[in-house]
Amino acid sequence: MNHAKSITTATLLAATLMAAPAQDAMTLQPMTLKKTVTHDVTLKYWLALPKGYADDTTKNWPLMIFLHGAGERGDDLELVKKHGPPKLISAGTNLPFVVVAPQCPADSWWESTQQVIALVALLDHVQASHRIDPDRVYCTGISMGGYGTWRLACEYPSRFAAVIPICGGGRPFLAKAMKSLPAWVFHGAKDPVVPLSESEKMVDALKRAGGSVEFTVYPEALHDSWTATYDNPAIYDWLLQHRRAQ
Repeated sequence: MNHAKSITTATLLAATLMAAPAQDAMTLQPMTLKKTVTHDVTLKYWLALPKGYADDTTKNWPLMIFLHGAGERGDDLELVKKHGPPKLISAGTNLPFVVVAPQCPADSWWESTQQVIALVALLDHVQASHRIDPDRVYCTGISMGGYGTWRLACEYPSRFAAVIPICGGGRPFLAKAMKSLPAWVFHGAKDPVVPLSESEKMVDALKRAGGSVEFTVYPEALHDSWTATYDNPAIYDWLLQHRRAQ
C-alpha cells in the first residue's frame, strides 16, 4: 500500500514540474568574463654568459633555456648541475650561448600551466636584462624537461628558433601549432621511464602537420639519452643554423 502511494506521489510531482508556467522556467543566459589575472612568479636559476660576452657590448647573443628532469626539482640549485649544459659548463665547457637553467619547485612539473607561465616570465626577464638576439632563442630539456620543452614549443612557437626535446612527450593534438618550428628529438629505444612511443607520437603528429622534425633514436639507450646528445657538438651547430621564423 505504501509502495503504491509513493509511486502516485512521484507521478504527481513530475506532472507538476511539466506543467510549470513558462515564466518560471529555467533559462540559459550568455555571459562573458573579462578580468586581468596576475601571478606571483619565483624561479631559482643558473645563468652562464658565453666567453666574449663582456668584450663586445654591441653584440646580441643566442639564448639557450635548459629544463632539467624530475629528479632535480626542489630548492637545492646545485642539483641542476647534474645533467646537460649546466654539467658541461661546470666542467669547463664553453658554449656559444647565454645559458639559463631554471629549477622547477618541488611537487610541480615543467609542463604545468603554472610553470609554463613562470618560464615565459623568466624568458621575458632574461631577454630584457641581457643582450639576447630575439631571433635565436632555443629550448631543450630532458625527461620532465622534455615534456616542458614540447609544451613551450606548442604554446609559444613564435618565441623560439628551434627546440631539442629529449626523452619527453607531449600532446599530439597541439603539435600543429609548432609546425614552423624546427625540432630535433632524441630518445632511447629501451627507455623504461618514458616510453619511446611518447616521442614517436609527437614526431608523427608534427610530420602529419607538415612540420620540420628530425628524430634520433639510440637503439640501446635506456632513460639516459641526454648524455650522448649534449656531448655531441653537432646539436649546438644545428641550433645555431636556425633563426626564428618571421
